[in-house]
Amino acid sequence: MPDQTKIVLITGAGTGIGAATARRLAENGHHVVLGARRLDRLAAVTEEISRAGGSAEFRGLDVTQPDSVNEFVRSAADRHGRIDVLVNNAGIMPLSPLAALRVDEWHQMIDVNVRGVLHGIAAVLPIMRDQGSGHVVNVASTLAYEVAPSTAVYSATKAAVVAISEGLRKESPTIRVTTVSPSFTDSELITVGGDPDTMAWVQKMAEELNMPASAVAAAIAYAIEQPAEVDVNELILRSTRDAPGAR
Repeated sequence: MPDQTKIVLITGAGTGIGAATARRLAENGHHVVLGARRLDRLAAVTEEISRAGGSAEFRGLDVTQPDSVNEFVRSAADRHGRIDVLVNNAGIMPLSPLAALRVDEWHQMIDVNVRGVLHGIAAVLPIMRDQGSGHVVNVASTLAYEVAPSTAVYSATKAAVVAISEGLRKESPTIRVTTVSPSFTDSELITVGGDPDTMAWVQKMAEELNMPASAVAAAIAYAIEQPAEVDVNELILRSTRDAPGAR
C-alpha cells in the first residue's frame, strides 16, 4: 500500500491503458477519477473497481473541449480538496500514408493527442502550483522517437507530448512530470479509423507484439509511488519480441 492515498485523475479511462491504470492504482489504495466520452465503459470499470474494494468515481470527459476538461478537474478538486496526479492518457491513432490525405484524421489526432494533453495541464497546473505539489503523467509512444511509414502525423503528436512534458518539468520545480512511452499494447487504439490497409498491417503486427495494458499500468504506478523527492522523467516500454532484430 502507498504511504499516502492519492487523488488520481485519468483521461481515456474507459478502456485499454486508462482502464488498466485505474484498476492498478485503485488496487494500490489510491482514489481514481475516471474520465472519457463513453459513460457506459466508465461505469463498468468503476463498478468493477468498487466490487474489488477500490475507490473510484467517473465523469464524462471530452479532452478536445477545454470547458469539459476544466469541469472534470474542478469537480474532483472541489470534492476532494486536492489533485495529486493527472494521467493524460486519452489518445487516438488512425494511421495512414500522408499521400492518402486523410486530413480530418490528422486534425483529430492533433486535437486529442496534443491539445487534449495541453488542456489537461492547463486545468491542473494552477491547482498543483497552489498546493506546492502534484504529478502529471503523459502517455506518449515509442513512435515519438522513431517514425515509421504511415505514422508521420501520429509520431509528430507523440513527439509533441514528449516536448511538452520536458518543458513542464523544467518550468515547474514543485511538480513531478513523467512521460510513459509504450510500444504495441493491447487496446482499442488500432481498431478505429485510419487507412484500411495500414491498419490491417498494424493489427497483424499487434497480434505478435502486444504487451498487456496492465504492464503499462504497472509502469505508471511505479512512477507515481516513488518518494516525493524522486521524479521518474521517462519510461519506454516494449515487448521483448519487439527488440531490435526481433523482426
